[in-house]
Amino acid sequence: MRYVDTSREALADVLVSVGPDADTLCEGWTSRHLAAHLLLRENSALSAGLVVPFLRAPLESKLEELAARARDLPSYLDLVNQFRAGPTRFSPFRIRRVERAANLLEYFVHTEDVRRARSRWAPRHLDEDYVEALWEDLKQRSKLLYAKSPVGVILVRRDGVRFVAKKGKESVAITGHVGELIMHSHGRQEHALVTFEGNPEAIKKLTHLESPLG
Repeated sequence: MRYVDTSREALADVLVSVGPDADTLCEGWTSRHLAAHLLLRENSALSAGLVVPFLRAPLESKLEELAARARDLPSYLDLVNQFRAGPTRFSPFRIRRVERAANLLEYFVHTEDVRRARSRWAPRHLDEDYVEALWEDLKQRSKLLYAKSPVGVILVRRDGVRFVAKKGKESVAITGHVGELIMHSHGRQEHALVTFEGNPEAIKKLTHLESPLG
């Protein structure tokens, strides 16, 4: 569980460091939009709009409202600190098992969404135990993440460990450090330091795949 807490801190810290109007890899969102998303996701009933179509408009409206309020630095820092404080009393994310399952990859990806939107960035050095925790979560979610892939997908770590994310008549092997594989699987292909092995046409099909999780 400790990696969820430290990941939350890391994400809050990077949001503070860039200020309210920094670009992110989330299309159309600045850092204040991302902070609003993170707070609503854990603490608002409207967060059901992430998966329930008819609630999407109210969720987006509330997100824009929170982001608009956070244009000035003090309001933005207050928004980030509300997220940093963790889920409120009646949030399902207060259940540690739920928080662990839902947030470990989420926090990693969104931290990188802020970091990698800058002109200069480099991969973070990650604790080995943290990497293994991320890898276990990625394996569990990979079938969903690559569900729409028209080809088979094999995830290959730099240390040679492999995992079949999706079976197919023809497959593409994606090789990279665990963090890079996570970014690729979550639709950040242009910002993931990975290499591919397989039929060129199969690789091309995989390159433009969008993540179902955004």
